[in-house]
Amino acid sequence: MASTDSSSSEEPKRRFGRRTKKQRDPNNPGRLAQIRQVFQMTRRNDPASVWWMALAFFGIILVALLVGLWLDLVIYCLLIGIPLAVLAAVAILGRRAERAAFTQIEGQPGAPAAVLGSLRRGWFYEQEPVAAESGGKVRGMRDLQNAAMVYRAVGRPGVVLITEGPRGSAQRLAKAEQRKVTRVVGPEVPVHTLHVGKGDQDVPLHKLTKRLKRFDKKISKQEAIVVHRRLQALGRQAKPPVPAGMDPRKARVDRRALRGR
Repeated sequence: MASTDSSSSEEPKRRFGRRTKKQRDPNNPGRLAQIRQVFQMTRRNDPASVWWMALAFFGIILVALLVGLWLDLVIYCLLIGIPLAVLAAVAILGRRAERAAFTQIEGQPGAPAAVLGSLRRGWFYEQEPVAAESGGKVRGMRDLQNAAMVYRAVGRPGVVLITEGPRGSAQRLAKAEQRKVTRVVGPEVPVHTLHVGKGDQDVPLHKLTKRLKRFDKKISKQEAIVVHRRLQALGRQAKPPVPAGMDPRKARVDRRALRGR
């Protein structure tokens, strides 16, 4: 009887009571909240991005208005121009937000790995450095600032070795890795080397993907896949010379920085 009474007493509460709203997970905001966070992060690190977005938006609206006056179809042209203006502003926001995020993580160990994660199809890369070298024992993330690392990406231009850290150590690691890659894939596959930094001969972090795309295409997509698989097999057979006390997996950059969190 007690069970029936309790069930009957609970039923009106479910039927007539107000349902509590489901609380939104703070770690998983909605689409509008994400756009707001990205916009705030971009405006904070790149104030000029707001003016570029406004210029694109109102420029397209002005063109649509002038075309509408010329064709005597103002409302029709504005209905087409407003979505295009919003799309252009969002596209500029995405570009400037990516650059602002890369500027935030520039100089941190493992930053090239985060940039390689933004490459489009046709590129294959390693999340962890394929080689690393440090002058002393690495005890924490601060000591990694003086460690030279080599990352590897494979695409239609061939094999690209991206280095960071002290230039002398990075060049030695890159030459050793280049000889190893050439021995595995053959001299027909080009091997390029880029050093990420702020020097005259260095590539800025936010320009790394653009610099990778400027290389001439020398091999096909299928050949790039074969090269990537061979180099992966090489990595499984031999461990890269990572200094004692350093875990490359802990050297990755927090992906929340790319989302403006």
